[in-house]
Amino acid sequence: MELSFSFHKFPDPVYAYTIKNPTPLLLSTTIAALAWANSPWSDSYLTLLETQIFAHSLHHWINDGLMTIFFFVMGLEIKYELRSGHLASPKKASLAFVSAIGGMLLPAFIYYLFNQNQPGALGWGIPMATDIAFALGILGAIAGIPTALRSLLMALAIIDDLGAVGVIAIFYTSRIVFAPLVGSGLVLLTAAALARSRWANTRAYPLACAALGGILWLLMQRSGVHSTVAGVLLAFTVPIAGGTLKKIEKRLSPWVSFAIMPLFALANAGVSVQSEVPLSITHPVTLGIIAGLVLGKLLGISGFALASIKLGWSHLPKSLSRPHIFGMGSLGGIGFTMSLFIAGLAFEDRQLLNQAKIGILIASVISGLCGWLILRSPRSRSKT
Repeated sequence: MELSFSFHKFPDPVYAYTIKNPTPLLLSTTIAALAWANSPWSDSYLTLLETQIFAHSLHHWINDGLMTIFFFVMGLEIKYELRSGHLASPKKASLAFVSAIGGMLLPAFIYYLFNQNQPGALGWGIPMATDIAFALGILGAIAGIPTALRSLLMALAIIDDLGAVGVIAIFYTSRIVFAPLVGSGLVLLTAAALARSRWANTRAYPLACAALGGILWLLMQRSGVHSTVAGVLLAFTVPIAGGTLKKIEKRLSPWVSFAIMPLFALANAGVSVQSEVPLSITHPVTLGIIAGLVLGKLLGISGFALASIKLGWSHLPKSLSRPHIFGMGSLGGIGFTMSLFIAGLAFEDRQLLNQAKIGILIASVISGLCGWLILRSPRSRSKT
């Protein structure tokens, strides 16, 4: 979620978008994972991921451990936007909110149409996600894009992320264990009290917050709620006053951008097309994801946005035109990070998971290319 090309003119709510662009590194690690998984050394790829470290595999530590930090930074971004940024008032948030709702509901529905009563039905949450890193990366590579479009896309993606967290917490959670869940609540209350104390603006606060986060992560794991949700919940307790939230986000964002996300891509993007179970782009899971991300996101985001403007619920910024909205909708179909993450939660069956990964990668390329072409058209650039 963290990048920029030349976003120094961007409003400054999110430090994650003001560091150097990590998109080339993410692309490189994705390609490396695909190449490694299909090379003569593919066994070493799987062996490495299954290496046991403190009773868990390396893959588990990346997806459930390091990604909790990713979700923590995401939570900081969401909190700032809700309190002081693009989502701080209904007038600011309405267009992004309506667009995000359409961009979550329609892709999930399209996926369901392909997979109802099928083994892959549980994957309906996969095409709901937007990868803001790649989406903003493509947007930043196009000259003459209005700042208002960057702001709208970022706000939409943050609402999208919040929706994805809710979907993970509610629908991709195992059996709830009551006692650890109560313990998690007590830790969160302690974190909230700490944020309101005189320690909130001291150097000791980040260390105390990290310690509470570690305890919360362990309790969440035992409660049945996916442990990465702990990152978002803890982030909501971090105070904005005094710049505490921004300082923590500024320190963590480079680690998330240039270490955690590339490691996640390396660990999750490797799909063996030479596996014992043949892969097919005509599989319902693959088709559902491609149709959901490519068509569902485009039609859901742009359709809901234009309907909201037509009904007078929202207004279109003066610097934007309809082609900008269609281009934004298409870029919303780049799922990647969050889609891969949800796929890992939805499918234990390796064949279904690999089919999902194929669909995510194909759909993300198609959506990114379509968004780039739409936003480079003369009609999109005429109002900039």
